[in-house]
Amino acid sequence: MSVAGCLCVAWHSIIASAKCFPRVAEVRVHMSDITPKKVLSERAQHLLRVLVQCYIQEGQPVGSRMLSRVTALELSPATIRNVMADLEEMGFVHSPHTSAGRVPTVQGYRLFVDSLLTVAPLQSAEVAAIKEQLAPDLAPQDLIETASNMLSGISRMAGVVTMPRREHRALRQVEFLPLSDNRVLAILVMNEREVQNRVIHVGRTYSAAELQQAANYLNAEFVGKDIATVRQKLLQEMHDTRERMNSMMQAAIEMAEQVFPLETDNEDYVLAGQNNLMDFAELSNVDKLRVLFQAFNQKRDLLTLFDQCVRAEGVQIFIGEESGYKVLDECSVVTAPYSVNGKILGVLGVIGPTRMAYERVIPIVDMTAKLLGAALNQRG
Repeated sequence: MSVAGCLCVAWHSIIASAKCFPRVAEVRVHMSDITPKKVLSERAQHLLRVLVQCYIQEGQPVGSRMLSRVTALELSPATIRNVMADLEEMGFVHSPHTSAGRVPTVQGYRLFVDSLLTVAPLQSAEVAAIKEQLAPDLAPQDLIETASNMLSGISRMAGVVTMPRREHRALRQVEFLPLSDNRVLAILVMNEREVQNRVIHVGRTYSAAELQQAANYLNAEFVGKDIATVRQKLLQEMHDTRERMNSMMQAAIEMAEQVFPLETDNEDYVLAGQNNLMDFAELSNVDKLRVLFQAFNQKRDLLTLFDQCVRAEGVQIFIGEESGYKVLDECSVVTAPYSVNGKILGVLGVIGPTRMAYERVIPIVDMTAKLLGAALNQRG
């Protein structure tokens, strides 16, 4: 970006500050224990805002001469250098090289996002375009994939949407009926009305009396408990007490392994556009990308992070090491939960470099979450 371009960014920032756009401080964020905004003078706040905006645009350290040209304040380079030195001492900026310009630190980005940034709502045409793509006649899986691809396409970064969380399914009753050829019909009653019939194959022929005993045992021990919990406890018992199990427990556990399939909660997500991250110089290192893509494939750490967002409200912003995962130290993650009838089903968001255009990404993530929930809700 040229000096004129940075000047344009700074000028529009000054204009936007005077408008009644919602402050990002209204968005719930991950980290709040930063140095209060009031410790900085208005001049220092303004210079930090312009520095962050220029660095987000250019990806290059911003020098004092550049700031003196693009700010609307009549300040000499020497005065600006003094302010920059103060900001560096407080931990908001740092110099990557001697005599180089400054770049924001995680703490600098956090102050910028919390207190210095203004976020304009999306234009009505943009909202309509998102709504059109998230058509309620699409299947849930297609809606999730569309939302992920759309987040990636609009942001030019990585878009991610977790699969809807499964509803809590409590066991109400189980019955077993003998069939021919070592087969058993299992009848499961879950929650209040859900009934499932499953034909399972067992290792030997069981009599009706044996099956009744096994069902009585499972009903006595596990009625009212979540299906996943039932399976986990039964498999643990099988591991701990295999030598001491009587024939009735052996029968119950043999059938339970098939009757109660392994159910996971929010164990997957749809990721799109991860190759977009190669376009950012700070993430284009081959070793960094390999580690990052491995984390995307393994999913465990990201799912743990997203689970924190499910338990929170509104937009969440993790900048650099705030995520708690080293692989994301040079990334920011902006997420929002999506819900149906007030119940949160999952989380979606954008993953990109810390110098992402937050004022653009935040409203996109927020609106996409609302419209995805609305589309899923219309499906009934």
